[in-house]
Amino acid sequence: MCSYLNSINLIRYLLVWRVNSSLVYLPKYLSPEISAVLGTIITQRFPTGEARDWRKAMEVWNEYLSNTKQMGKKVPQASWPVDAAIFAYPGKRTYGQGELIFWELKLFGKSADHGLFLEVILPAMEEASYTSDTRWNRANRLWGRFDIDSVYVARGSRWEPLVTNGRLDLRRRVSPVQWAEGLNSEPVSEDKFSTATRLTWITPFDLEDTLEKGGKKKGKSPIKAPDLRHILEALIARLDLLIPGLSDDPGEALNAIEQADSVSILHKSLKVTPKGCPGRYIGTQIFSCIPFPVIPYLELASILHIGKQIHFGCGTFVLSTRTEAP
Repeated sequence: MCSYLNSINLIRYLLVWRVNSSLVYLPKYLSPEISAVLGTIITQRFPTGEARDWRKAMEVWNEYLSNTKQMGKKVPQASWPVDAAIFAYPGKRTYGQGELIFWELKLFGKSADHGLFLEVILPAMEEASYTSDTRWNRANRLWGRFDIDSVYVARGSRWEPLVTNGRLDLRRRVSPVQWAEGLNSEPVSEDKFSTATRLTWITPFDLEDTLEKGGKKKGKSPIKAPDLRHILEALIARLDLLIPGLSDDPGEALNAIEQADSVSILHKSLKVTPKGCPGRYIGTQIFSCIPFPVIPYLELASILHIGKQIHFGCGTFVLSTRTEAP
């Protein structure tokens, strides 16, 4: 993919939850609720001294959870005291008995610690599955109405089982660099993106300066879709947090950014995210032919997430060759 891979510490977990109630409704965007509920449970489980950082981080969530009128209307600017992204896979909002809910937890940098997952986060999930806490265990809500069906951990492009049928494999060894195994060696056809390419934001994104200046109509500014340079610069900013000092010497990435300048936006279909969702915009963009050296950086950006509110899974996308009219 690119030479930066082995310098990035990251552990990716795929969580599969099985609904054990006859009917469950999910919020418009699940990630903030996962963060709030698991974060609160983790804070409560820690001894007082060890919970200081978590308690401080959860102050915003406590206010949010205690105000039922605000829940689902405005997501606070909050995160855990560890570098984590909660990426709830897009899906429906109504689930019945036995149906599965998929989401991904990513631990970055110094927080890419398998022990943290086993000793802190997984037990909090287990408690959330049977909780009777009235702050979130309400009629037809997810909390207290699911089982942890299975958990997988990424090794390159493969998912290896960690929890199967509710049983944890304690023999599984997980490292913070296994996520990148084989990714650099996987062949990518040079003509795959030789035609117009569709970029679909599968979670909302919030990149700076994405509003057109001026041109207001009825109090609203038109949405300016980020170009490829903007997206790659957001990736460099993200990498600089994971690999300190990278922005001072981005090296090979500069060539990709320069080549991105030749790519134009052929079509955009972006909309403002609804209330209760993090991020600002979601939708699709269609670019002209993307130079082959740029593709690995876009693929890396989709894994790491870019922009603001990464903790809620914002700023990830998929690429596909455009085969139909916009």
